[in-house]
Amino acid sequence: MSEGQSVPLNEDQALYLFAVMRKEKGDSIMLFNGRDGEWLAEVVDAAKRRGVLICRSQTRPLQAPPDVWLLFAPVKKAETTYIVEKAVELGVARLCPVQTRFTNSDRLNRDRLQANAREAAEQCGATLVPEVAEITPLDRLLAQWPADRRILWCNEAKAGLATALSTEGRGQPWAILIGPEGGFSEDERARLAALPQVLQASLGPRILRAETAAVAALTLWQSVLGDWA
Repeated sequence: MSEGQSVPLNEDQALYLFAVMRKEKGDSIMLFNGRDGEWLAEVVDAAKRRGVLICRSQTRPLQAPPDVWLLFAPVKKAETTYIVEKAVELGVARLCPVQTRFTNSDRLNRDRLQANAREAAEQCGATLVPEVAEITPLDRLLAQWPADRRILWCNEAKAGLATALSTEGRGQPWAILIGPEGGFSEDERARLAALPQVLQASLGPRILRAETAAVAALTLWQSVLGDWA
């Protein structure tokens, strides 16, 4: 995007802006595309199923989230949607659904979750929409895991998370791993424990639901190593 550039709207975007949000010709709206930051744009054409915006000025440069991925086992539809939405609001670079032995759901509508991520980014004023990856078996993901990306494994059997994290890891690539409702199998636990990139820590004295654990872990990670620190 650049000053004076026109941005045509597709049918869904036009319906949302003009029928739902009640925007009209001459109104202003903020735009972002994940590359050029945030721009103030003006509505110059507002029809029922089409429209055109003109970029007027940049209001913010691109503000990418910290380089942290969220690895999570899908749960029920509503709870999985909640995980995606809250992860985007809290700040993640990538969302990676994983298939574990005890994962309750092995089917995932990736397009729907990507749309949820985009809507959450719009709501919270982000300038980048994290990618929602294809669901991948945990064993396969770990077999090709990059050597320089650390994994925070939220393991209720280990020490408290707040004391396990250290600011020495700030600026490094990270991932946070949240298990399924039934927990990890013994084989999966052994595989994770053997990886040198893995840091094990608990989320406190109470067992948390998967969606609660994702929010708690991201909150604590952001406060120590992320852009909240």
